[in-house]
Amino acid sequence: MEVTNSAFILFAAFAGLILLFVFLYFVPVNLWITAIFANVKVSIGELIGMRIRKVPPSVIVNSLITATKAGLQLTTNDLETHYLAGGNVPNVIRALISADKANINLSFKQATAIDLAGRDVFEAVQISVNPKVINTPNVAAVAADGIQLIAKARVTVRANIAQLVGGAGEDTILARVGEGIVTSIGSSPNHKSVLENPDKISKLVLSRGLDAGTAFEILSIDIADIDVGTNIGAKLQIDQASADLKVAEAKAEERRAMAVALEQEMKAKTVEMRAKVIEAEADVPKALADAFRSGKLGVMDYYKMENIQADTSMRSSIAGGESGSSSGSKPK
Repeated sequence: MEVTNSAFILFAAFAGLILLFVFLYFVPVNLWITAIFANVKVSIGELIGMRIRKVPPSVIVNSLITATKAGLQLTTNDLETHYLAGGNVPNVIRALISADKANINLSFKQATAIDLAGRDVFEAVQISVNPKVINTPNVAAVAADGIQLIAKARVTVRANIAQLVGGAGEDTILARVGEGIVTSIGSSPNHKSVLENPDKISKLVLSRGLDAGTAFEILSIDIADIDVGTNIGAKLQIDQASADLKVAEAKAEERRAMAVALEQEMKAKTVEMRAKVIEAEADVPKALADAFRSGKLGVMDYYKMENIQADTSMRSSIAGGESGSSSGSKPK
């Protein structure tokens, strides 16, 4: 009987411990006591409701205590709503406190919207208080005289709280500044004028309102360094001359090929005409035979023609020999 009573007591004690842990889990008494001593009104029912809604009471209560001590008027419902929406409640509270101390107009609605948009609202408030310096990458541009200049700038920006939701980020600022530098250098008559007065680039870029539609306000643009690059104009002229030379060579080769083709064509025509002459000479004996038969040519006429041909051949050979001997002999 005593063993049964001991087992029952142990079971009751174990069950009591479990019930105590369950009660303390759903009813965070320590947080309730902390809230009371911090003059923050949080009921036990609200804490139990947070547990049921899977909202960590410690995050909500501690954030509410911090906000109340800083003079911010917030409720547990506001913080729970932002947490359930996926926001970072402690970060929003820190941002609101920093903005209030720096006299920056930032409401709880704005802060939660910025946080839910994926931006770090606390960092944005810090950048509003302490402007941020952004270093641009090397920007290469060519002046009107063809000389390339490589510039690097430092852009000082301050966060624009009103444009944080939907405004462009740092990449847009860098792209616009780079475009302004290229435009400024490209419109300069020569590279020397840019090297003498680099502040012209800053003034031109600032006058274009590059921060429109962005989450930042550009305070200043300072040209940190300018280096002289290659002579792009001369390089382009050399490339153009080389291209023109290749075109001229191609056209000359085309004309040469056409001349060779024409020469071959004329040789073929010459061979063709010689063939026609030989063919016509082959018809001469036939014509002579027909003349003999028809009586149009007599024997004496034929001999006379032969004598004339022989005389002509002899004269030609004599004339050729004399010209060759005269051309080959030199006076001593």
